[in-house]
Amino acid sequence: MLANKIALITGSTSGIGLAIAKEFATKGYIVALNSFESEAQVSEVIFEVEAIAKNSVGYFCADLSKTNAGAELVKAVIKKFGQIDILVNNAGVQKVAPIEELKPSDWQAVRQISLDASFDTIRTAIVDMKKRNWGRIINISSVHGLVASKYKSAYIAAKHALIGLTKTVALEVAEKGITVNAICPGYVLTPLVQKQLKDQMKVHNMSEKQVIEQVMLANQPTKQFVKPQEISSMASYLCSDMARSITGTSIVIDGGWTAR
Repeated sequence: MLANKIALITGSTSGIGLAIAKEFATKGYIVALNSFESEAQVSEVIFEVEAIAKNSVGYFCADLSKTNAGAELVKAVIKKFGQIDILVNNAGVQKVAPIEELKPSDWQAVRQISLDASFDTIRTAIVDMKKRNWGRIINISSVHGLVASKYKSAYIAAKHALIGLTKTVALEVAEKGITVNAICPGYVLTPLVQKQLKDQMKVHNMSEKQVIEQVMLANQPTKQFVKPQEISSMASYLCSDMARSITGTSIVIDGGWTAR
C-alpha cells in the first residue's frame, strides 16, 4: 500500500510542485511541502492542501539557493515523519539573457537550485530509502533538458545535467527497489514561466502575445500550454508499484516539441 508513504516535494507552494503535492495529498500520502518563504507567507497554500489531504501535511521552509540546504531539508523531514519514501525535486529558477549579459551570480543561482540542491536531496534521502529497499525519486527537468533554446544557457545546462544525474543514480540503485526518473515538460503556464515573459519580451523585442505565440508555443505543435495536472498525474504513476520497471529515463510531456 502506498497510502502512508512520505513524500517531499521541493518548490511545492505553486505551479507544478503544488499540483504534485495536491495529487499526492488526495492519494493519502503524507506530504512535506517546501518553499523558501516563511510558513506565514504560504499559510493559504498549506491550508489549501490540508483541505483535500487524506493524511498529514507538513511545511518545511528551506532556501535551496543556499549550499547544503537540500540535505538539511531532507534531514528535517525525516526527523518529523521518520522517513522519506518519495522525493520530487521540483524547485527551480530561470534567467533569460544572452550569454554575454548573463551575470555569473545568475548562472550560480540557477545551477544551485536546479542541480546542486537536487544532488544534496538525493544523496541524503537515498540512504534512508536503501534501508527499506523502496523509494521513488522524480526530478522535474524540462524539455530544455533535452533540447536547447536561445538565451537560457544556465537553465538548459542545469536541466541537461539533471538528466545525467538521474540516469547515473538510477543505475546505482537499480537493485534496491528504488526508481529514479526525470519528467521533462514543455511550456507550462506556471508563475516561473509568467516571470519569464518580461525578460523574453526584452530580448526578443516582442509583445507578450508575440512571445507566447512565437517563442513559447512556437515549438509545441499542440499550441497549448501543458497543464500542471498532466505532470502531477505522471508523477503519481511513477510512484506506483506498476512503474517499478521505469527507471533511469526521461519522460517527455511537451505537446510534441521533441517529435520534430
